[in-house]
Amino acid sequence: MDYIDAIILGIIQGFTEFLPVSSSGHLEIGKAILGDTSVPEESLLFTVILHFATALSTLVVFRKDIIQIFGGILKFQWNEEMQFAFKIVLSMLPAVIIGLLFEEELESFFGGSIAFVGAMLIITAVLLWLADRSKNTGKPVTIKDSIIIGVAQAVAMLPGISRSGATISTSVLLGNDKTKAARFSFLMVVPLIFGKIAKDLLSGEISTHNTHLGVMGVGFLAAFISGLIACTWMISLVKKSKLRYFSIYCVLIGLIAIISSFYV
Repeated sequence: MDYIDAIILGIIQGFTEFLPVSSSGHLEIGKAILGDTSVPEESLLFTVILHFATALSTLVVFRKDIIQIFGGILKFQWNEEMQFAFKIVLSMLPAVIIGLLFEEELESFFGGSIAFVGAMLIITAVLLWLADRSKNTGKPVTIKDSIIIGVAQAVAMLPGISRSGATISTSVLLGNDKTKAARFSFLMVVPLIFGKIAKDLLSGEISTHNTHLGVMGVGFLAAFISGLIACTWMISLVKKSKLRYFSIYCVLIGLIAIISSFYV
């Protein structure tokens, strides 16, 4: 992998992590198109670095919310901030359980099968289309909602199912306010990303030997900067009910991926 490939994949990750079009699916398609010949450990390390970059961009965009949440938690009261943090923890449980119990099975889906990715993108498109037709409300995310949204996040561990698309769509279909749904969706994934990175590094699954730090660094910066732009943009798009355009995009990319799988 060279610098140009790293920049392209970084930009893909940065935008698709927040836009409802599946970052993992696009990364798999991008690697297939670019002919990524990295050994599995190097490819996994690069993917982790890109996810770390987008997690940091989330912290930057929602820095005021995060500071407010931690301020409320430190009061040790059952206030709005503490309740929000509790919902975030609940939403994480399905993905944590599925990730621990079926880690090897999930990793098997990331082997370059772009036909599978294409099919999952079409499922994402259906979710986005249904959510876009829903009316906006002022309803906040409830404890019950957070568990259901968490299940959607667990399903989105499959490449091609957009995490933000699945969680925001599920939240909106449950009757939640679209802006609050987007905020919850972006914040709920941050602990999972940092937890997954820590687990992989401590377990020794990721090797940093013979790593091209320059290439990794360029990819990180590309993902971080594009993530800042995409996160801010996505909040505005959800509020304005523009998800149908991403639904159409996912159908087109999904069909292209399925057709191209016969020739790649």
